[in-house]
Amino acid sequence: MRSLTDNTANNPAPRIQAIDTLRGIAVLGILLLNIISFSLPRAYMDPSVYGGHQGWDLAAFGITHLFFEGTMRGLFSLLFGASVLLLTGYWSQARTQKDTADLYYRRMIWLFLFGVIHAWGFLWFGDVLYWYALAGMFLYPLRLLRVRWLVILGVLLLATLIPRSVIKVSDAVTTQREAQAAEWKLDQRQELSQHEQGALDHWADIQRWRKPNRTEVQRQVDALRGDYLSAFYELKPTIIAYQSTILYRGGFFDALGMMLLGMALFKAGVLTGERSQRFYARLAAGGIGLGLSINVLELAALIRHEFSIVAVLKWGFLGLYYDLGRVPLTLGYVGLALWVYQQGWLQKTQGYLASCGKMALTLYVSQSIICAFIFYGFGLGWYGQLSRVEVYSVVLLIWALQLIGSQWWLRYYRFGPLEWLWRSLVYWQRQPMRRRLVSALGATS
Repeated sequence: MRSLTDNTANNPAPRIQAIDTLRGIAVLGILLLNIISFSLPRAYMDPSVYGGHQGWDLAAFGITHLFFEGTMRGLFSLLFGASVLLLTGYWSQARTQKDTADLYYRRMIWLFLFGVIHAWGFLWFGDVLYWYALAGMFLYPLRLLRVRWLVILGVLLLATLIPRSVIKVSDAVTTQREAQAAEWKLDQRQELSQHEQGALDHWADIQRWRKPNRTEVQRQVDALRGDYLSAFYELKPTIIAYQSTILYRGGFFDALGMMLLGMALFKAGVLTGERSQRFYARLAAGGIGLGLSINVLELAALIRHEFSIVAVLKWGFLGLYYDLGRVPLTLGYVGLALWVYQQGWLQKTQGYLASCGKMALTLYVSQSIICAFIFYGFGLGWYGQLSRVEVYSVVLLIWALQLIGSQWWLRYYRFGPLEWLWRSLVYWQRQPMRRRLVSALGATS
């Protein structure tokens, strides 16, 4: 392979302010969801398990469920798809197709390794870098498809998630019914068949995971308040599940489907802010209106059924109507953000968000490091100590740190630390990091 010392190795691809702003929104917004898994046991999908589900705590759950659940991850995925077109288009200006493909797959391989380290080293089981790298392996040849086919393929991949939810809910309902019948037979001192005993055991497993008792919850709290090895062994089964079963049963199709939609939106000029203000206003109104309507129905059903196991499976995270709400809501947020962008409003705020977007990888991983230090026992050990609403005070603190820190860092450096490392590894060449401040006299001479 020829040397990587040409223009693409030494100069970053041109930035698109609208995309950086959207990415900044995504990387900050995703912390609203992730921090619950860092701080409270088994409370992400079901607030009745731990952390409070009344008053302000219920309000905090309701707000995140209505407005943010799945949308920030969806926005991240859209922008990842767009970045594939940005980078491969930029690389192809100075390289052959073979060299462009080589750089692209190097980039995915290093991202894959970052994801492994992020999950296993920094103990964030919900890592998406690993998922994105695997899904990204399939994006390169698909980048040449027309907008229409990108949309069709993306929608079809997302549609595969619906049967998964139907099967999951049907299994839970059937198992619950059969377990209740088996319990009745036990009360009547009747012998159970092998199938009935299996249903009883299966329902007990579902309850143990979905509605753990106080003993199980306290065991997890104690483990994560222990040292690093204690936390590692407690989280290891979940990390394995997220990087295998959960990934291949739905996560892969979720990520790849949204990435293809992101490619389509980029090619159609939507993500770059090239469409009319009227277009973005309609996208915002339609997407947010439809998405919130479905999410309101889901939240109302959860509360009405008091967060029962079947209700959480049917109406909650990854439930039957989950993607019908979060996909249009994600697109609605794209429309709203770019409509505001075109209006020229909140320019200072947009500048801060764009800085975060330029350092999204660094901020995403640093959120995990900060949260692990705050909540796990090898740091401050606050795991299980805060209520759900109190946890969000930590979010505000991290947001302030990252918004201000990103602006400061990019005054002096061209990339975030992990972006610089990623870029250097892809090109296998140390990249320039510091910004060069050239005086007017020096520039003239």
